[in-house]
Amino acid sequence: MDHRQFVRRLTLPDGVTAPTELTHGDVIARAITRADLADDVAGINASLALIRQTRGGDWPTDAVTEKYDYVDLVWHECEFRDGGSYTYVLRDTAGEYLGCCYLYPMGSRTTLTKDLLEHDVDVSWWVTPSAYDRGYYTKAHSALRHWLVNDFPFHQPYFSNRQIPG
Repeated sequence: MDHRQFVRRLTLPDGVTAPTELTHGDVIARAITRADLADDVAGINASLALIRQTRGGDWPTDAVTEKYDYVDLVWHECEFRDGGSYTYVLRDTAGEYLGCCYLYPMGSRTTLTKDLLEHDVDVSWWVTPSAYDRGYYTKAHSALRHWLVNDFPFHQPYFSNRQIPG
């Protein structure tokens, strides 16, 4: 069977909701909202090459505008509310913007194949060059691994970044 056309829906057990804020070490993830617009636009635009290098994928293609990113952030808010995907802004304990992380259905970011059917969530993230230089790319990966074990009911995450810390 060809699975490439399918997207595996994210499902949380009845009564379980996705956390709106998570903390591990000095990394804080909070459900992204349009209130994050200015930091997100600046962070994305400063990180285009690094996002392609570490996260991979086909986004972003170019620098983003506030108008474009506003629509994207509202979409992320709606997806979070409806359980279609979960996008978090990453900050340090001082509140500095670090980047973003994403929990997507399998098949939406990464093409679904027979080998990926056992995975229940596609996990990706990126950080700004400044955060990368301070070790937050690896810290964010560690935090995501912690959150997926302790705060979410996902059992087989698939980390789809091009560069996965060892």
